[in-house]
Amino acid sequence: TRRAAVLLGLSFEIYHRMKSSAIVLALEKEEVLEQADYLFSCAETEKLYQLLLQYKDSHDAEFLWRLARASRDLSQIPNMEAQRKKELVYESLEYAKKALEKDENCFAAHKWYAVCLSDVGEYEGVKVKIGNSYIIREHIERAIQLNPKDATSLYILGVWCFSFADLPWYQRKVAAVIFSTPPTSTYEEALEFFLKAEEVDPNFYSKNLLMLGRTYMALKDKEKALLWLTKSKEYPAHTQEDKEVCL
Repeated sequence: TRRAAVLLGLSFEIYHRMKSSAIVLALEKEEVLEQADYLFSCAETEKLYQLLLQYKDSHDAEFLWRLARASRDLSQIPNMEAQRKKELVYESLEYAKKALEKDENCFAAHKWYAVCLSDVGEYEGVKVKIGNSYIIREHIERAIQLNPKDATSLYILGVWCFSFADLPWYQRKVAAVIFSTPPTSTYEEALEFFLKAEEVDPNFYSKNLLMLGRTYMALKDKEKALLWLTKSKEYPAHTQEDKEVCL
């Protein structure tokens, strides 16, 4: 009886320590993620990347998809050395892939995997780029299914549709030769997603405003095109992307 009491006492002490440790880790995680999201909102890309790089071996998708996004954003910085840019593009894809492996129900992991896979396509040639497009759409649609209120996922799907509606004739010909059923879309489908994104989160992103303007231009609706292009030009420039849109 005495031995059982000792064992029970030890078990309780171990349980209590493990519980306390888990609480400390949870608090640390929340603090780091809060800091990361703040740095992202301030466009402090380099600081964000260095912060999250400490968690590159994490088993938590919340750290990994943010690191994928930070790596990708860092690669987009103007005047980035070409080789370093390429390294960051491939690095971001690896982090996004790891995030998916850790949690396949994380909408952000699906979203950033799609974005990073699209970026890698710029280095892989037309055949691979078009082939990856099926996978990209699949992951974006999964992200939207998991979180229908995420405006950026809707925007990305709109860009996907616009890109294939606007595909140059020579790339369309290559796609037709390589694939029996190449990916296709229409400007009307693209418009649907851009408008839905704006409905979910009005004025959330300068490029969504720009793409609305471009899509209406493609549809020959000059009045609405001018409306959205003007909105994109007047959008407050917080990031490098916003500044590019305003030019």
